[in-house]
Amino acid sequence: MKLKFIQAVFCGCCMAAVASCGQAPAPRGEAEYAVLTVSTADVTIPVNYSATIRGRQDIAIYPQVSGTVSQWCVSEGEVVKKGQTLFVIDQVPYKAALQTAEANVAAAKAAVATAQLVYDSKKELFAKNVVSQFDLSTAENQLLTAKAQLAQAEAQRVNAANNLSYTVVKAPSAGVVGTLPYRVGALVSPSLPQPLTTVSDNSSMYVYFSMNENQLLDLTREHGSMEKALAALPAVQLQLSDGSFYDKEGRIESISGVIDPATGSVQLRAVFPNEGRLLHSGSTGNIQLPYTYREALVVPQAATYELQDKIYVYKVENGVASSANITAAKLSNGREYIVTGGLTPGEEIVAEGVGLLREGTPIKAKPAATVPAEQQAKEE
Repeated sequence: MKLKFIQAVFCGCCMAAVASCGQAPAPRGEAEYAVLTVSTADVTIPVNYSATIRGRQDIAIYPQVSGTVSQWCVSEGEVVKKGQTLFVIDQVPYKAALQTAEANVAAAKAAVATAQLVYDSKKELFAKNVVSQFDLSTAENQLLTAKAQLAQAEAQRVNAANNLSYTVVKAPSAGVVGTLPYRVGALVSPSLPQPLTTVSDNSSMYVYFSMNENQLLDLTREHGSMEKALAALPAVQLQLSDGSFYDKEGRIESISGVIDPATGSVQLRAVFPNEGRLLHSGSTGNIQLPYTYREALVVPQAATYELQDKIYVYKVENGVASSANITAAKLSNGREYIVTGGLTPGEEIVAEGVGLLREGTPIKAKPAATVPAEQQAKEE
């Protein structure tokens, strides 16, 4: 049995040797990779910030007197002018109060005139030694009291007139009328839980967004001061809630001087024109602020890989892949990195398929694979 087994193995080996002599296996060829020559270019990266939109002036309208609403003069969404009547509160009790106040003024004026006559008479009699000094002083005091009562009555009349004027509620500024939660006949007062309506000045809109403290520090250091940074900030775009972009650019006009300790962020305000009233107070969106890097090195993120929170690329050196650690700017558009260290212009890197490479892998560049950074910047 042993002899037969050895013969079988020997025959098998001979057959394999004959087969191998008849057809040798083809050698594996070098894989081709896209190779990118790194160069410098001016690159602009837009960065999005969540934003809220507010009217230039949102004024909550509360009544200054109590009463029932007798008339609404506007409708929801109506554009009103400054001083236009919005609604009227029942005026009957306030007209009566004004009439009473005016009657009190008339009575006080008559009392002053009478007291003046008495005082003048006492003064003449005192000069003739007919009345005593006490009588003259008493008449003078009565005159002063009458004048004080007249002043008090006039003040009450002014107050009654003001209360009557408050029954006609007017728009404090031009704008758009908001919702109208109360109807004719509703009892209203200055202590209402919600306003009668809101008038929003939507001729231009304020868009508020926030930066974190580190971004604010970088911005201030770059320009030297907050004022210079504010003046140097470029125009911004507004992305609406449906993903579309507003057709007009805005400008950042203020940066808050207070950092919110709860969030570590500071609020910025941009202003946008709103002639077509497309923007509405209370809506949300994204502010897109462009950051421009001059003479920057840009590499696609597809040409990089991360290892222990570090970014690496494969340089092509002497025809083989050599891994290299690079540093990148904090800002990114999600497709490319702005390289701040680890690469120099003119070096070649593998542009794709880096996940399959290993240190020392032979690299054969694909034809016409070199893509300059200037072309990338144009595509961006």
